[in-house]
Amino acid sequence: MREVGRVIGILSGKGGVGKSTLTANLAIQLARLGKEVIAIDCNLTTSHLGLLFGFYDYPVTLNQVLRGDYEIEDAIYEHKSGVKIIPGSLSPRDLYGVDLLDLRLKLSSLVGKNDFVLLDGAPGLGREAISAILCSQEVMLVAIPTLSSVLDVLRVKAVVGSYNIPILGVVVNMYEKRYKVRPEEIGVSVNLPILATIPYDKELIESNVFKIPVSILNPKARSSREFEKLAKKLVGMEEKVGIFQKIKSLFVASS
Repeated sequence: MREVGRVIGILSGKGGVGKSTLTANLAIQLARLGKEVIAIDCNLTTSHLGLLFGFYDYPVTLNQVLRGDYEIEDAIYEHKSGVKIIPGSLSPRDLYGVDLLDLRLKLSSLVGKNDFVLLDGAPGLGREAISAILCSQEVMLVAIPTLSSVLDVLRVKAVVGSYNIPILGVVVNMYEKRYKVRPEEIGVSVNLPILATIPYDKELIESNVFKIPVSILNPKARSSREFEKLAKKLVGMEEKVGIFQKIKSLFVASS
């Protein structure tokens, strides 16, 4: 029997933190675990999710669905990874006559057919972002390891909390050792669990250039492995730790 579908909003307080990259790669990793996944670009003013999957031209988008021109099933495109995508329009003309709040009613037909519905929300706390929050059953926050990003997480957390929507935790994205703010410090500061720390490796940079998600471009990349761990965490799969990893962790802990 299929598990009840989960609608997870992926949100950030500011743009440029890799929210869409997280959505795309998490969706791919969930699909590899045998889950039915659909990713929806809810950032209608700057729609990038489709581009990350290599889609540049699609006759029906979420914008036209929200205008009432098409049914939501008409805007679904399946990627070779098995992930289904509902893109936003790249044309500024398609911003007129669109209300993202209408998405709540249209999502009902998708939840029963998919294990996960991932909503790539707009950054910030404007109307678009609030609409994505209201469409979510759960929320995942995305940050980079800077003080300003931590403050943004606190703002978004407060707003999401005002709607009584559960927050799963924070994904620290694009992490490099040169940052002075550590992931564990972020978790303490915002009082939320750190779900994953995604390193900013060269493969991740190449994936953005070639418009191929890193989980496909190089499944063994450090960033790909962290996306995989996050997907397994969401479905309740424990990571198997080998004997050598256990011994290594003991030495690290004692040093």
